[in-house]
Parts: sequence; structure tokens; C-alpha cells
Amino acid sequence: MTGVQWLDENQQRIWRTWLRATHRIESYLDADLRRDGLDLAEYEILVTLSEAPDRQLRMSELAHAVSQSRSRLTHTIKRLESRGHAERINCIDDGRGVLASLTPTGMDFLEQVAPGHVAAVRRIMIDAIPPTDLAALGRACEAILDVPDYDEGP
Repeated sequence: MTGVQWLDENQQRIWRTWLRATHRIESYLDADLRRDGLDLAEYEILVTLSEAPDRQLRMSELAHAVSQSRSRLTHTIKRLESRGHAERINCIDDGRGVLASLTPTGMDFLEQVAPGHVAAVRRIMIDAIPPTDLAALGRACEAILDVPDYDEGP
């Protein structure tokens, strides 16, 4: 295995800590949202739609915005539709496009659960990290997001 630039002990520790921490954050927030009958992926969709113009987005744009495959998003939207929180409508611009739309019921529900979710985000992350470290974490995350996708090449 020549040519591999292995992680040193400190890098390996940081990498594994990062993996455990991100899993802990997601698990913590998911468990908190389950008390309100939804999961983190559903919450993220509701928030994204609430911030979109006219509270709707093309399904393809929504999938990209919430980092879900189109097929996973379709299943998640179906669950949200069954609760009356979202609906799919045909795009008027072209007959092939489908929009996901946040319903008034979905917006009301989001307004009810958002304060508890924000409190959970504060508990698990914001208040747990000193402000200078939080700023560094933000810069680190931005650097990670700037790395091209795997299929875009180095």
C-alpha cells in the first residue's frame, strides 16, 4: 500500500471523534423530534420549504437542498403528505415538474415544534462549544462543503 498518506495518531483521533460527534448530534436531535412525531429529515424538509418562495420547491431542488436522494425524498414527502404537512403539485411551468409545497397545517406544526428543536440544538451543540471553537467549527464545515463532490474529481 505504497503512496497512501495514512492519518497520523492525532488526525485519526480527530477523525473518529468527528464521526462519533456527528452521529451523536443527529441521534440526539432525531430522538428529540420523535417526541413530536417526526424525524430530523422530515423537520429539515419542513424548514427548507418554509424558507422557499411561496413555501414550495421543485422536488429535485428540494432533494439537493436537504441532501437526500430523489427516491428517499419521495418517501419522506409521502409521510408528510399523509399528515397534511406537505403536498405535491404539478409545476405549471412544465407538465413534467413536481413541486413540494408546505401546507398551512405543516407551517402551523413547524411553528409548534421549532422552539423545542432550537432548544435541543443549543443543548447538544451551540451551548456545549465555546464561542471561539464554534466559529472555528463553522469555518471547518465551510471548508468541507467547498470540497468538490467525489464525482467532480479532485
